Amino acid sequence: MKKLPLYLCLSFLLFLASCKKTSEDFQTDEISDYAPLVVGKYITYSLDSLVFVNFNSTSAVRSYQVKYEVDAQITDNLNRPAYRIIRYIRKTAANSFVPDATFMAINTGNALEFVENNQRFIKLRLPIREGYTWKGNSYIDTYSLNSDFRHLDGWDYTYADVGVLQEGIATITINQQDETIGNTSDLNSYSEVNKGIEKYAKGIGMVYKLFLHTEYQPPTPGRNGFYQGYGITLNMIDHN
Repeated sequence: MKKLPLYLCLSFLLFLASCKKTSEDFQTDEISDYAPLVVGKYITYSLDSLVFVNFNSTSAVRSYQVKYEVDAQITDNLNRPAYRIIRYIRKTAANSFVPDATFMAINTGNALEFVENNQRFIKLRLPIREGYTWKGNSYIDTYSLNSDFRHLDGWDYTYADVGVLQEGIATITINQQDETIGNTSDLNSYSEVNKGIEKYAKGIGMVYKLFLHTEYQPPTPGRNGFYQGYGITLNMIDHN
């Protein structure tokens, strides 16, 4: 057998060593770094809610404050450790918080699952690195004829700006969807907008959320055009 020149053998060995070192050096943050689940932990947000008024002909924004608080450790329907999260709402800081919704969060070790209105979202997933993508709505029925969640179909959640500092704290952004169907300026044709973004801060949790789903139905004989859907924007204002 013909032997390779010595310099080629050395180059190949150096290449293997370099690959091994790169693999060993790569480390990812844990899910718990960006979603700490501890009973008693809370985050308070300003909430802007987009609604449609005047027979769904125009939009309006209603503003509130909401607090998400980890209430108790429980088990989910798969007998996994989970946490119950209660949302409290008030109109302004002068009002008292009152509970208005309950959610569930599960850190599987590999992902953060969040159950809202009986729908399971995969909010975070390992590895936490720039450009990593996963199907965040894969547990949701978007296919059946009676599904109210077709607009959530096929969303690719993607990490962006991983480790960017805000006020000295590392953050990550998850771009979930940015879709426009049709021409939103044409009031004689159908259009739809779907948008989702969330941002998490290390040691704190979610600090920003934007969700928007709107549809415009054009006028037909005997009926004016109208909008349907909703949108919310959350910005953190306090946490413990």
